[in-house]
Amino acid sequence: MTAVAVIGAGPAGLMAAEVLAHGGARVTVCDSMPSAGRKFLMAGRGGLNLTHSEPLPQFMARYREAAPRLQAAIEAFSPDSLRAWSEALGEPTFVGSSGRVFPKAFKASPLLRAWLRRLDAAGVRFAFRQRWMGWNRDGRLVFDPPGSGATVAADATVLALGGASWPRLGSDGGWTTILADKGVAISTLRPANSGFTVAWSEIFRTRFEGQPLKGIALSFGPHRARGEAMITSGGIEGGAIYALSAELREAIAANGEAVLHVALRPDIDHGELVKRLSASRGKQSFSNFLRKAAQLSPVAVGLLQEATIGAGQSLSAVSAEGLAELINAVPIKLTGVAPIARAISSAGGISLDELDSDFMIRKLPGVFAAGEMLDWEAPTGGYLLQASFATGAAAGRGVLRRLALKDG
Repeated sequence: MTAVAVIGAGPAGLMAAEVLAHGGARVTVCDSMPSAGRKFLMAGRGGLNLTHSEPLPQFMARYREAAPRLQAAIEAFSPDSLRAWSEALGEPTFVGSSGRVFPKAFKASPLLRAWLRRLDAAGVRFAFRQRWMGWNRDGRLVFDPPGSGATVAADATVLALGGASWPRLGSDGGWTTILADKGVAISTLRPANSGFTVAWSEIFRTRFEGQPLKGIALSFGPHRARGEAMITSGGIEGGAIYALSAELREAIAANGEAVLHVALRPDIDHGELVKRLSASRGKQSFSNFLRKAAQLSPVAVGLLQEATIGAGQSLSAVSAEGLAELINAVPIKLTGVAPIARAISSAGGISLDELDSDFMIRKLPGVFAAGEMLDWEAPTGGYLLQASFATGAAAGRGVLRRLALKDG
């Protein structure tokens, strides 16, 4: 029986293993961690967002310039396919109000346990605490620890080692040097779906760290996002921020900073806001007046004060017209990107031009790659997992086609 090694026990690697095992290959999944799916389990802590229900054309647009290269893989293992796959494992899904798709259990652990049982029944073998170090002169896979003599011969290999976010869960990007030394083009790994640094005043940071901004709209140039954000001690993060993180990251790389605008009450007409803010505040403090007149939270009022102080103004001295404009366009100067180790995902990786249509690395015949180690990125909302599952399945199918040709 043909032997295939899968390096990496995350969603992409496990899906490749499933496809390969069902295709008749003898599969060994190797991972440096003591168990499978560690980052997958972390992703499910707040409710496992498997995929999204929006129509495929809009869905694919989330992958930006990588969309044409991912299209066939995602069409072959679509959001509907992923939902059916989950249900077959005993974990039916539902569509949330945002269009995101979740298992009804709302957790990753039951799905992962069922998946591992099925892989075990299909004959997939696991080798944990095995850090891949490359190949020896004979083309055998080499694993750490040094001097252990741990080498593996494989008829084909699927690399699914992830990017470089949350390295303590196993994906530290160490593979980049191994492949670059083989002449494979690698785009630098960068934070994606990450927070950003802001030079908050001490009083704002102390009072509002950990406070959410809810129901906001963000804008950066032509780019828009709705959702929530969270004030951190050193900046800002959250779903709405992540949706713009690629554009913000590139602007900061080019210019050293980026100015994000926050609409605190995006659903209130400008004229209506001016009317409310023109009313007499009586004996109320100005902060209380703003909270009542515009239904602003304390952190939202604090953000307005932060902006006006930064501009050398007093918030209470701003006209009703000016306040209405400011409330729906609060400028926040982003000075840097939060570290990649804390990012939800990473951009960069193996250039998609290095792969053939079966996700084989052209310069390394018989070596396939899938998941987040490829050079694509997407916002949160189910797009990250969908592409990881889909490219893993595509790489598995590619291996089966290659081995059929080889053996035939």
